[in-house]
Amino acid sequence: MTLKKWARQKYVSVYSKILKEKASPEYIARGWAIGMFYGCLIPFGLQLICSIPTAFLLKGSKIGATLGTLLTNHFSIFLIYPAQCYVGSRLLGGHLSYAKIESALNEVLENQDWESLFSLGGELLASFFLGALLLTVVMTPITYFGVLHLVRRYRSLKEKKRLLRESGTPS
Repeated sequence: MTLKKWARQKYVSVYSKILKEKASPEYIARGWAIGMFYGCLIPFGLQLICSIPTAFLLKGSKIGATLGTLLTNHFSIFLIYPAQCYVGSRLLGGHLSYAKIESALNEVLENQDWESLFSLGGELLASFFLGALLLTVVMTPITYFGVLHLVRRYRSLKEKKRLLRESGTPS
């Protein structure tokens, strides 16, 4: 299977999960926004611990809260985390280079221990979370309103097709 075919299959699968969940569009969109919020803000590995309880508290889709965290996954963190650290560093007025950030984060991912994480230093950690906050502020509303639009559009088209079938008019 080619990468393009695999990616399309995954996209269709997620798209289908968004649209076919049996709940209100707002409930579905809220869950996805919760997942995106934690997927952007909280470091990889801790997101589900936060997103699922929040989805229960805020009455959002648990499926969306789970899948929404997948913005940061085993593949994307190698692009997203260094970029958000770089942006955060620039916002703080720091002088961290992209190469230095990437090297430090790769060490944390290789060792996967708290010592490596804390050895990054305050500037890099502050840059990480400031960049994450910016990504969160941008992506959470986009996710909420995007999913809300997709679900409403899908259901509207589905209802139009149902009405056409019932009236006997060919589509």
